[in-house]
Amino acid sequence: MAQLQPKAADKLLQRPLYVFDLPEGLLYTLQLRVQSIVGSAEEAEVPTPTPTEGQTNGSHDDPTKASLSCALCSLTFTNLQEQRSHVRSDLHGYNLKQKLRGKKAVGENEFERLVGELNESLSGSDDTSSEDEDGAEDGSRPKDTTLNALLKRQAKLTDGDADDAPVRRKKDSGKPPLLWFTCSKLPSNTRLGFYRAVFTNTEQANEGSLVQTIQQKQLAPKSPPKQPPKPNPSATVADDEEDGGVPLPTTITTLSTPTPSQSQGPHYFLCMIGGGHFAAMLVSLTPKSSKQSGIEDRSATVLAHKTFHRYTTRRKQGGSQSSNDNSKGNAHSAGAGIRRYNETALIADVRALLAEWRAWIDSAELLFVRATGSTNRRTLFGPYEEQVLSLKDERLRGFPFSTRRATQSELMKGFVELTRVKVSVVDEEAEARRIEEAKAAAARRKDAAQNKLDASTAAKKANKPLKQDEEAAVHTTQLQALIRRSKAPALLTYLQANNLSPGFLFHPPEQNHHAPTPLHLAAASNSGACVLALLTKSEADPAIKNGEGKTAFDIAGDRNTRDTFRLARNLLGEARWDWPSTSIPTPLSQTEFDARSLREKEEKAAEEAAEKSRRKAEEERIRKEDQGKQGAENERKFGKGNVLSKPVLTAEQKRQLEGRGMTEEMRMRLEREKRARAAEERIKRMTGQK
Repeated sequence: MAQLQPKAADKLLQRPLYVFDLPEGLLYTLQLRVQSIVGSAEEAEVPTPTPTEGQTNGSHDDPTKASLSCALCSLTFTNLQEQRSHVRSDLHGYNLKQKLRGKKAVGENEFERLVGELNESLSGSDDTSSEDEDGAEDGSRPKDTTLNALLKRQAKLTDGDADDAPVRRKKDSGKPPLLWFTCSKLPSNTRLGFYRAVFTNTEQANEGSLVQTIQQKQLAPKSPPKQPPKPNPSATVADDEEDGGVPLPTTITTLSTPTPSQSQGPHYFLCMIGGGHFAAMLVSLTPKSSKQSGIEDRSATVLAHKTFHRYTTRRKQGGSQSSNDNSKGNAHSAGAGIRRYNETALIADVRALLAEWRAWIDSAELLFVRATGSTNRRTLFGPYEEQVLSLKDERLRGFPFSTRRATQSELMKGFVELTRVKVSVVDEEAEARRIEEAKAAAARRKDAAQNKLDASTAAKKANKPLKQDEEAAVHTTQLQALIRRSKAPALLTYLQANNLSPGFLFHPPEQNHHAPTPLHLAAASNSGACVLALLTKSEADPAIKNGEGKTAFDIAGDRNTRDTFRLARNLLGEARWDWPSTSIPTPLSQTEFDARSLREKEEKAAEEAAEKSRRKAEEERIRKEDQGKQGAENERKFGKGNVLSKPVLTAEQKRQLEGRGMTEEMRMRLEREKRARAAEERIKRMTGQK
């Protein structure tokens, strides 16, 4: 529903265009429009609907209907009913969301492209009073719509349930659902759209010959029968349709048992199942010629159709009974039993109908199937014995647009939507401007990505350590480990084996500013052996300063390490280094060093003994205080002089009291007797003696 067609194209577009019956003026001047890489034609199109069945040229010229438009979606309508329907449509709702987000509104074809990329077909309610009969098989919200799924996907909350995933071709994912053509007989800004799904996989693969393919698909129309066939009691036409009284632009030929010999040319098989509803239809592609208000029109011929409805979904709770049983266990209510029976009956009815129509299904040009939920897909595609439909069938298609409840009217709407040519008027200047903007944006994104890549590469190169730095880091780790463990001989061996200077600077310098050399680290770690070995054996320079301006002697941790520096000064002699600059005091001889070391050991031993004695006295004082407190507590509870009021003695104290006045030999004999009696008691208990 959009702007009206230009008057110059009225002759060719005065009736709805049908894929299999195009006017010769259009048919032999079609040209496939090559889609741009950075933007498709649909992005700039303002779509124009094909005329409806009852529409005449007079309606185009009615000035009172020009005000029936939607400023948000840039669409105009032929009557008030269409405008009201548009306000309730997903397209209008989506554009409202776009406006709230501060984004541009989209046209019908752009919205169809977004829905096609969504790669799913949602089953909604055919009317608002269905009470969730089309609930999702997985127990999700039963009235989920295309708009909700699209908004969820764009908000990255969910990728949506791909209900039609088994019946869609992965090779078509990402492609727009419509193929657009131009025609020299029409204005340059007019586009004709054909659904990609009406072409076979081979025809889609060879897009260069699509025009020839369309020409070969043309079918001559047939006149409708003068007298419609009488109803057949055994016909495969259901009487439980809920079409709301809307007449269908079709001629229905009911067949009791359809066979290919009765076919009226090539045909399609269409099928929908969901929420306990099933609808199937065989439609002939050969159009029926008719006239409405003096204008020649085309209508479809339904060779056979059938609908079923079984109560299988849980009212107001969503989901099928089998899905609920699988997740929560079998329910034991009467309704649950009825729903289980109806599920089994529905499967049997559907498979019986498919088997009855096997000949026509096998000879159909294409198969269009919408099956919501895993249970419904298993109903159609099995596996089961002598199954008719197969997921590997190259003819299998999903509906490239959203559909509602599975009814005959919905199937016919789907067939009309598939086979009617879409007519759109394009704002060429806006399209060219949008394509240029898209190209510029793509170029900017490419430049930004390249700059980011270059910056990342440069950063990696800058952060990548050089070979010398890697070797220095390895030597640093090894030397520091040897110094901290005071492995002086191993330290000297490592320096000699790797030809390292005793003044080697640890790497990285910023992490070793306090102790940058082995001598500094040895002094800070109080490793006198390493300090003496580095000064006397490796001749390390004691005048080197760290980042704080301190020599190794300045950061020595204890007196013994400082005495080691003085001893090394004595051993090396006054002429070896500029000793005043090293902060090392007067030299210390070996005898003095040993004496100071011995004195330090004695002082340390005396301090440890005094500390041990102090701890022992403190423990004894605490023990006596505890005994006194316990005795006072017992005396308060049991009275003075009571046995229980006496302080509780430990096992060691009891042994000391028992052995008081005995010699060592007597105490040993007493201990042996006690152990012997204890052993006898254990033997008695083991043998059960009393």
